[in-house]
Amino acid sequence: MLLLPALIGLAFLLVPLIGLLAKAPWSTLPDRLFSADVWQALKLSLICATTATAVCLVLGVPLAWLLARGGLPGRSVIRAFVTVPLVLPPVVGGVALLLVLGRRGLVGQYLDAWFGISLPFTTAGVIVAEAFVAMPFLVISVEGALRAADPRYEEAAATLGASRWTTFRRVTLPSIAPGIIAGTVLCWARALGEFGATITFAGNFPGRTTTMPLAVYLALETDPDVAVVLSLVLLLVSVVVLASLRERWLGGLQ
Repeated sequence: MLLLPALIGLAFLLVPLIGLLAKAPWSTLPDRLFSADVWQALKLSLICATTATAVCLVLGVPLAWLLARGGLPGRSVIRAFVTVPLVLPPVVGGVALLLVLGRRGLVGQYLDAWFGISLPFTTAGVIVAEAFVAMPFLVISVEGALRAADPRYEEAAATLGASRWTTFRRVTLPSIAPGIIAGTVLCWARALGEFGATITFAGNFPGRTTTMPLAVYLALETDPDVAVVLSLVLLLVSVVVLASLRERWLGGLQ
């Protein structure tokens, strides 16, 4: 009874991907993949996604620790705000960033007036937009790992005289390394595929803010074959990420 709707659901998910593979210009794919415009968008995407992931690691791991071990009042409310970018439409996230970090924004006006820093419509703006939408993936993963870690090892280290920083660096971090790695990979993949917040906050300027998803959007109007090639690259990255995390997800479902 459930087999037919299940098969329809599976087909609904797979047929668009199969259509992408069927329409790919395989004979000219290497030439199109390494054309100047595509290579430029790919290089910019890799740089921005990697930098955004580094920013998320520096800020997200301490935030996850605070949520898991900090004992803050109203922690559930803070966690809800941390995860808002997961469900918030990316365009709305871009508008929010503009209102705060734009030249006339709540914070942006002071960055511009005091330090001459303007983030909107720059490569740095792309990194900020990608970090905003991707950081919750890292925080959730690391917080889950912290909650699952056995606190008795940290207590034993403290008993032996280790400082809190030494305990965190030598005991806590190694015990949650798989969670950090999984969160980092998910964060990087989400940053690589970010579109809505990026085009709203950073615009679409080739060589400066045109990442892979934006290049796909542009290519659909001028050269659909290039759009297919870029989409295949993003699809390949997504499959590799999910395959690399397969054991982790299966373990979490048990």
